[in-house]
Amino acid sequence: MDQEATAAKQGLLERLDEGPVICAEGYLFELERRGYLQAGAFFPEVVLEHPELVASLHREFVHAGSDVVEAFTYYAHREKLRLIDKEELLEKLNRQALAIAKGVAQESGSLLAGDICNTNVFTGEESKDTVRPMFEEQVGWALEAGADFIIGETFAFAGEALVATEVIKQTGLPAVITLAVHKQPETREGWAPEEACKRLEAAGADVVGLNCIRGPQTMLPMLGAIREAVSVHVAALPVPYRTTGHEPSFQSLTDADYEPLPEGRPFPTALDPFTCNRYEIADFAREAHELGVNYLGVCCGAAPHHIRSMAEALGRTPPASRYSADMSKHAYLGTDERLKDENRAYAREL
Repeated sequence: MDQEATAAKQGLLERLDEGPVICAEGYLFELERRGYLQAGAFFPEVVLEHPELVASLHREFVHAGSDVVEAFTYYAHREKLRLIDKEELLEKLNRQALAIAKGVAQESGSLLAGDICNTNVFTGEESKDTVRPMFEEQVGWALEAGADFIIGETFAFAGEALVATEVIKQTGLPAVITLAVHKQPETREGWAPEEACKRLEAAGADVVGLNCIRGPQTMLPMLGAIREAVSVHVAALPVPYRTTGHEPSFQSLTDADYEPLPEGRPFPTALDPFTCNRYEIADFAREAHELGVNYLGVCCGAAPHHIRSMAEALGRTPPASRYSADMSKHAYLGTDERLKDENRAYAREL
């Protein structure tokens, strides 16, 4: 983009006021599937080792319809790096991830989002002074990189999300804050999602809602109550897995067809049989948008075809729509009159 176009670029809140904004997440799972990131530790060292792959994935998601390029700094906080003895990489990794994302955002006209997340050391009020400095350094690097807004995501403790909100709002940038709701339909403090989102709004969050952990079927029922409880924009970014009322989180899924799983459960490396198809993601996007949810996306497990389906369900035609399915020319299942009748007749035998 040229400087004039960059200066004229609409911000997140202006875009949300006009209609849906799509944000693709899910880099951890996708890069693990491709063999560049280790499940379990989920440390995004691919940012340093293969920056070209991270940039390529950003571009694929934008091509599919994402309006946001989210810097791959999930789990790139001090506690995660300390745990795996790589704390010396902290600043380099964050700055590199932001630079990669910024490059793709600038070339595509997308919004650049910084990202902070759950630290897994927050336990309550006594932990605030432990997590705050971790958020402050990551948010500071995002601010220096020119982020358009900051995402604070996957918080099971709403109290930790409140700390993240305070830190982000000190920069003057918009804050998108999303909670992670596990098997119990509440935060780890015991707050209902709508109550937690009300508190986040009161703390200054510009967008509140849910991400990760729950698939479309078990996230959707919570969104109406959140929409009614707050006046700010609402976010919904489920994982693309078929969670159910009995097994509402993707960590709680079980597979009766294949029990000898390495970790005793499908999460995180054997979730393939539970993956939502593109039509299920499209249905979720339409239903969530009808509830008044304008900030939409897909989290861990997302692939570009999920984002394209979400975009098309919202009336978009991203560049990837050029290659959306059209079976009319299929040799056996097509409808084109030029196809061989004997092949179409044989279709029932396929």
